[in-house]
Amino acid sequence: MSNTDTTSRPRNHAGTDPPDSPVDIERLLDLFPGAFNVCDREGRLLRYNQVAAELWGRRPRLRDASERFCGAHRLRRPDGSELSPDQNPVAETLRTGAPVRNAEIMIEQPDGTRILTLVNINALYGAAGEITGAVCCFRDITDHRAGQASAFSEALRSHELLRHLPAAIYMTDAEGRLTYYNEAAAELWGTRPEPGTSEFAASWKLFWPDGRPMPYAMSPMALALQERRPVRGVDVVGERPDCTRVPFLPCPAPLFDDRGNLVGSANVLVDITERLHAEEAARRLAFIVESSDDAIISTDLEGRISSWNGGAERLYGYPAAEALGQPVTILVPEDRPDEEPTILERIRRGERVDHYETMRRRKDGSLVDISLTVSPIHDGAGRIIGASKIARDITDRRRAEQQQRLLLREMNHRIKNLFTLAIGIVGLSGRAAGAEDVTNAIRERLSALARAHELTLHVFDDRARVTTLRALVESILEPYRDPAAPDRVVLEGDDLTIGGSALTGIALLIHEFATNATKYGALSSPTGRITIRWASQDDHVTILWQERDGPAIAHPPSEEGFGSSLARSTVRQLGGALAREWSRDGLVMQLSIPAERLGG
Repeated sequence: MSNTDTTSRPRNHAGTDPPDSPVDIERLLDLFPGAFNVCDREGRLLRYNQVAAELWGRRPRLRDASERFCGAHRLRRPDGSELSPDQNPVAETLRTGAPVRNAEIMIEQPDGTRILTLVNINALYGAAGEITGAVCCFRDITDHRAGQASAFSEALRSHELLRHLPAAIYMTDAEGRLTYYNEAAAELWGTRPEPGTSEFAASWKLFWPDGRPMPYAMSPMALALQERRPVRGVDVVGERPDCTRVPFLPCPAPLFDDRGNLVGSANVLVDITERLHAEEAARRLAFIVESSDDAIISTDLEGRISSWNGGAERLYGYPAAEALGQPVTILVPEDRPDEEPTILERIRRGERVDHYETMRRRKDGSLVDISLTVSPIHDGAGRIIGASKIARDITDRRRAEQQQRLLLREMNHRIKNLFTLAIGIVGLSGRAAGAEDVTNAIRERLSALARAHELTLHVFDDRARVTTLRALVESILEPYRDPAAPDRVVLEGDDLTIGGSALTGIALLIHEFATNATKYGALSSPTGRITIRWASQDDHVTILWQERDGPAIAHPPSEEGFGSSLARSTVRQLGGALAREWSRDGLVMQLSIPAERLGG
């Protein structure tokens, strides 16, 4: 036996001696085709390979606290939104220990280049089971997007992927027995049939859209297997075990092996409940539009008519066949050339035109008064693509308004004549009776009432009516003033401009307040006083009516009279609010109305 050293050395599986030099692990890791990095419990990088550095476009420093979780210059989601460091999936794994599987993350290199990667992350554990770090593997899938269609076909063979898809998918064998279904299919069916023992449609009842039962042999999946072809465009209604029904669109297709043998089928079920609801809503809207007495049309942004309802045909005289595609200016009188371009420009800015009163020309050349409302039309992306126009014939209303103005002017004329006659009679009677002081007081009050009447009623004239709140209140309260006691009625407030319908409304309210004060309140007593204050603050105007030193108020009125009902209705028309406070010292009322309603 030889005296040479007989200590054996380890041998490899091929029976040959291992190489004398140790294996270069770092070299092998750099040759590894995928990118990876390892970090410690705090997320500091401990190791990464060459492929990772190439994908990052940089070489981060190891164990550097500022280089945490990965070495990318910046991370983004697939949609381009930025991921903060705390949202890094490696950080989540270090916090919870949960692995990350096939997450898509966008790496942004220092030069701005973006690379879409597929990321998988596992936590590393110590001997005691504590998390000591994480290993992250990722690969570039940017170019892989070009072959996404074929990749998706391959992915359909993976039940794991199918299980997470939101679409309802199931598969059968060649005889139609269920072999697989995903969670979305189970939710759609409302049941979980046993694969291998159930026929694909045996777990629920099928119906045609009109409610007739659909035989098994006539179902789209049965036809796909029998005729060995995909079946498309057949709507089906399925009944769940709880008897609820869901409409869906099946897309069955036969599956063949490499030799062309039928091996099964795959079906995708699309729940069309929302689609049917939308279609029903669209049909109802179309019916409402078509049956509306108003003219409802739409145009593109160039002003060409794209829709035309029956109301438009009745109002303008053009049949839809003649109007569609024509410029909407066929309806605009020649003396208004700038009106339509101005409206379209406002629509392009996203503005709305409300109740714009104008005139339009019918097919026979006659003119019609209309109230026009125009709104932008948006597409699914929110872009303005046209305008919707609703026109209402206001010819009868205009005639009624003209008749009303005529009657009011006649009434105004007669009332002024009555005031003049009454003042004259008072003057003659007073001189005859030798009571000129009383006569003059009565004449002054009648004259003040005439002026207040003139100020409030001429609001219905065709001329522009604008005054101030102080002038309005002074005119209405002038008949109630006592020259011997000028401080009985005190007015405090700025000269706020008032006009339009607000002038009449506020005049009615102040007159009602003064009348009640004369009958029951401060003005019914020689010592009573009234203070009226008004102020504008923010977007409201507040009018405060305060009575003092009048008759004591034992309790508020128990019933609402005509005046109170009129006041409440007037306040509502002004869009305001009226608050009353009854006390033994006197009545306090506060009227608040939007400043924009003053109409000045």
